[in-house]
Amino acid sequence: MAKSQETWSKKEREKKKQKDKKDKEEKKQERKDSAKDGKSFDDMIAYIDENGNLSSTPPDPRKMIKINVEDIEIGVPKQKPFDPADLIRKGTVTFFNESKGYGFIKDLESQESVFVHMNAFQDNIKENSKVTFEVEMGPKGANAINVRLTVS
Repeated sequence: MAKSQETWSKKEREKKKQKDKKDKEEKKQERKDSAKDGKSFDDMIAYIDENGNLSSTPPDPRKMIKINVEDIEIGVPKQKPFDPADLIRKGTVTFFNESKGYGFIKDLESQESVFVHMNAFQDNIKENSKVTFEVEMGPKGANAINVRLTVS
């Protein structure tokens, strides 16, 4: 007679599978038995109070604040349209190196020093010249562009 192909490890694996299947069924039955049947929808609802905490009581309608959906901003806020005349600033050239082709303009309004390159000049400019210019943000900070001599 031929010997059975079932080995000890195969028997152990099959026993483990059967035990796991039985445990799973028992857990499923426990969950079914412990489930709170008969609860109404109103009993299951949770409310959020004005501080963001969960509560079982509905909030007071007198304290409710109406929020307009269009007022909610997600991400970067919308920029207001700007007047191009606001971009034009006045200042004085505090430093200019002609050999290297760059310098700095001191803004009269904000007293900030703004970098300027000779390519941004519309007129021939030297140190202590009164100028009008526009500011553009570059990779290293504010840069002056469209620099012109102020007619005084």
